[in-house]
Amino acid sequence: MSADLPKSRPLERFWPYADLPEQPTEAELTAVDPELYEALFGVERRRFSISLVFPKLNVPNFEQALTIARGSAEFLETGSGANHRYRARFWSSDARRLRELFQIVGGSDATEVLIDDRAVPFARELWLPLVWLLVPRETD
Repeated sequence: MSADLPKSRPLERFWPYADLPEQPTEAELTAVDPELYEALFGVERRRFSISLVFPKLNVPNFEQALTIARGSAEFLETGSGANHRYRARFWSSDARRLRELFQIVGGSDATEVLIDDRAVPFARELWLPLVWLLVPRETD
């Protein structure tokens, strides 16, 4: 008998099998990185969007910020612990709610502003003020 032979034989069982659907769900497709989505499914015409991604912040009115974020076009919570993030996507027609949320969480450097799901230069300094122009002026 050779010294290289194993003394025991592993079991050939792989139960229980995971019962996974054949196609990804809508929530899974929403969470896919935009560049990966384009590589897999091709370019899709989507509405212009601005997303705010932020962690739990120690700021006044944070619960109100979460309420506004949950009312956005798409809301997603990801990660856990120190990596827990809230992601709220707004269309240009939701400029007022986007501004309300940004006024609460935008003061933090941990808040990211994404234009069509991408970090772009001057998102805070240029893109957001341009969207603020879409907010109707309140007349007294």
